Amino acid sequence: MTADDRRDVIVVGAGPTGLAAATLLGQYGLRVAVVERYQDVYPLPRGVHLDDEVYRILHRLGIGEAFAAHTRPAAGLRLVDDRHRVLATFTRHGATPAGIPQANMFDQPALERLLRDRLESLPQAEILGGHEMVRLDTSDAGSVGARLRRPDGSTVDLRAPYVVACDGANSAVRGQLGIGDDDLGFDQRWLVVDVRCALDLDAWDGVHQVCDPHRAGTYMRVGQDRYRWEFRLLDGENASDFEGIPDLRPLIGPWTRTVPDTGLELLRCTEYTFRARVARRWRDGRVFLAGDAAHVTPPFIGQGLCTGLRDAYNLAWKLAAVLRADADPALLDSYEEERRPHATTMIRRAKGMGQLMTGGGRIASLARRHLIPALARSQAVRRTLLDSRTPPLTPGTRISRSTPRAVRGALLPLVRLAGPGGEPVLVDEILGERTTVVALPGTDLAAVPGGHPSAWLTVDPGGDGGERLLARWLLDAGVGWVRVDPDRVVGAAGPARWAR
Repeated sequence: MTADDRRDVIVVGAGPTGLAAATLLGQYGLRVAVVERYQDVYPLPRGVHLDDEVYRILHRLGIGEAFAAHTRPAAGLRLVDDRHRVLATFTRHGATPAGIPQANMFDQPALERLLRDRLESLPQAEILGGHEMVRLDTSDAGSVGARLRRPDGSTVDLRAPYVVACDGANSAVRGQLGIGDDDLGFDQRWLVVDVRCALDLDAWDGVHQVCDPHRAGTYMRVGQDRYRWEFRLLDGENASDFEGIPDLRPLIGPWTRTVPDTGLELLRCTEYTFRARVARRWRDGRVFLAGDAAHVTPPFIGQGLCTGLRDAYNLAWKLAAVLRADADPALLDSYEEERRPHATTMIRRAKGMGQLMTGGGRIASLARRHLIPALARSQAVRRTLLDSRTPPLTPGTRISRSTPRAVRGALLPLVRLAGPGGEPVLVDEILGERTTVVALPGTDLAAVPGGHPSAWLTVDPGGDGGERLLARWLLDAGVGWVRVDPDRVVGAAGPARWAR
């Protein structure tokens, strides 16, 4: 191997997860190569939703402001029965304290283009488009070899200390490593339809879930002129039965009855099998799985792409810390330890929503007609459905079990603080890439395990705006300080000397 053949990390797959992981690694100054079989952005729409926690990651990647031009907030969730009578409406009001909507709709090719452009701006990162991973060589204890097939059919070998496989649900890397998966008990065939329409459809501007055991469905407005429907396929049906707008009218008619066929442009109509599965292990020596290579979720709560970007955010800073000798390699054990339970929880939530829509027969349908409106009146249920916060990570290698439950494994709230010039900026811009202690005034530095922290942010309850919100969050949790890692997860917390 020559110096040009070596990288710090090889990422397999240039979907959102792979591009995010590579960009984060590149921002840490690491040499990273992304291996992708397609030459350019995959042109067809797939993922359409991300939440504010993942939007936060886009800001960390440096594309948050640019992404705003390609997204629109979702108004909430509406459950309807088989006759499209409203069972319950859960409406979102406003944005988070940082000004980011909790639910954001977008076109995946537009997001991937932003991610690619950002990655290509980093001098030590590259995308090897049109290259296919042929095999991995994991026989060396200190690195991994990757044989790639170039577009002209020739091969080239790369080597790196670590490989991150983000090559999708049918991951070639996972297959080569012989990693099986756990089936969480969901397997349904669905039709996915994307349409462009210049006219506003006469429909409530949020996600519609059709709770019909015979023909469950989902409708959502994705962009200014983009709409998506998903319908469960019946036995004997397939995508070829719905090749044009006239064929789709029986399905999309409740939303498009006032629009002529000529006003609807069919962008895509394809069959997907919605599954719920998690890889049995997410690491094989120096090879890690992320995104759909590690987990597959039904789309009912819009967390498929989100879960992958959370994987990338969790893993990238740990790889960087180990490669730069800032952390013991044992830190990498915390990746699967933290992400697998979290992903499994989100998949089970999505499965539960799917069962709510499709479970049972006529008796279940009648029960939903009476039960759902009653549940919708519950403030606890409404908070569960509308709160975009995901569960905290489980304690383990880097998250202290002694940390108070209120903040243990949770994300530091995203707020805006006064920047160097007095302008409001996201707190993440102030924290940067470092592990930071966020504390109330008067905190004793000796109280923080591990000695004096490299970075320290004091937030005063009497401060303005975001500073006051962070201070209140600490006070409500009964702590005086928290240790926040580069992915903004709280790993430790404790009391402080501070007088109200």
